[in-house]
Amino acid sequence: MAQILVIGAGIVGTFASMILAQDGHQVTVLDRDLVGAAADQPRQGVKQYEQTHILMPGGARILERETPDAVRRILDAGGRVHDMLGGVWNSGPIGPRRPGDEQFETYAARRPVLEAGLLGAAAATPGVTVRAGSPVQALLTGQPHVPGSAHVTGAVLDDGTRIEADLVVDASGRRTGVPALLEGLGVRPRVRREETGFRYYSRFFRADGRGRPTAPFWPLTHHDSVSVITAPGDGDHWSVTLVTSGRDQALRPLSDPSVWDAVLALYPHVAHWAEGLPVGDVRVMGGTGTTHRRWVVEGKPLVTGLVAVGDAHMTLNPQFGMGMTAGLGQAQLLRDVVARTGTDDPAGLVLALDGDLEERYWPMWQEGNIWDQHRLAEIDAEIRGETYRTEDPAWALRIALDIAAGLDADVVRGFGLVASQLDSADEALIKPGLVQRIVELSAGQPRYAPGAPDRTRLLDVVASRS
Repeated sequence: MAQILVIGAGIVGTFASMILAQDGHQVTVLDRDLVGAAADQPRQGVKQYEQTHILMPGGARILERETPDAVRRILDAGGRVHDMLGGVWNSGPIGPRRPGDEQFETYAARRPVLEAGLLGAAAATPGVTVRAGSPVQALLTGQPHVPGSAHVTGAVLDDGTRIEADLVVDASGRRTGVPALLEGLGVRPRVRREETGFRYYSRFFRADGRGRPTAPFWPLTHHDSVSVITAPGDGDHWSVTLVTSGRDQALRPLSDPSVWDAVLALYPHVAHWAEGLPVGDVRVMGGTGTTHRRWVVEGKPLVTGLVAVGDAHMTLNPQFGMGMTAGLGQAQLLRDVVARTGTDDPAGLVLALDGDLEERYWPMWQEGNIWDQHRLAEIDAEIRGETYRTEDPAWALRIALDIAAGLDADVVRGFGLVASQLDSADEALIKPGLVQRIVELSAGQPRYAPGAPDRTRLLDVVASRS
């Protein structure tokens, strides 16, 4: 069995370490931060650590199958079962929950609680060693297996410790420093980056005696130049995020709690989510461009002995909460490739994983970027006081699905399967006549749900509180 080094003790890194160790490998997990010391401890290496997080049902099913001990620890720490479609059952034409709808359940918990549960389970897994507070300063290299390509054989920590490995896994997230270390070896991945340009204004709450807020139809809703994310948390905690374009200077005052509160009150379907005790001030995050890194070019590995999964491989728009679940799925692919190829053929391992990742996740990355471009263009038009127009049929169908989801029992389940990362859009909407039903239901309906403010009203409230 192999000696495997995982860089990054976040959700994806700890999960990868467990499922690799379950196959008999000896796995060492490194992280620059002193992870696991306290549930609310900041994480220097994770920019979005204190922002809103949602584990999609697709990710919950992965954890249940692969690491049930982690699920138990998350629940023991206050995590709770949450039905992502709970706000729509028995409303309008949808009807009650049916057998099988439990697939839309997930585990609600803030990022620190999710991480602590996984880290605790990893530390208790035979074959896993966790070394916190251990930044990687350099990579060890050996005899190349592919002419002109570097071969990584381990890492050097900031205290000079050398750790040899048959395989190094970069799971260190959006801000990974591994590409910079490889650049010193003359290795540069093929990178595609899109500046999505969204800005996130989040507030966390805990119950004050009125209990937790009732869930809307879906955690993410879109409105005139603003989107709203409501995320249930562990115990009596939850969070709300207002999402704007990064170019929208007029909404920068949302960083002021009084402005933020006044704006949230304008959205009747979620205004009650502020009925609790605020935990801290408004947490602002921008600069969340999406990045796709690939270590294979024209069929040749640029580096062997090292692979990347999770955000170190591919970052997604945080609005949809897909990153954690996608990272867990990528870790599964890694485990399966290692089982299939072993580590004695480093080039074959890199090529096999690259092929599997591209087949499953490249379309997701592309589709996400197309959505980002359309949504930002739509917000730009709304800032100008115009209606966004495009000839792209995929965008039209996406808008139609958003509108029709709350109007039909079959459509809402198809929507839920896609949004929960349980099925692809092709798989979820394949039922005969379903796409036509979506088009018919959405015809003539407004782009946004009634009751929310238009741009003029929104700016009036911001100006009055600034």
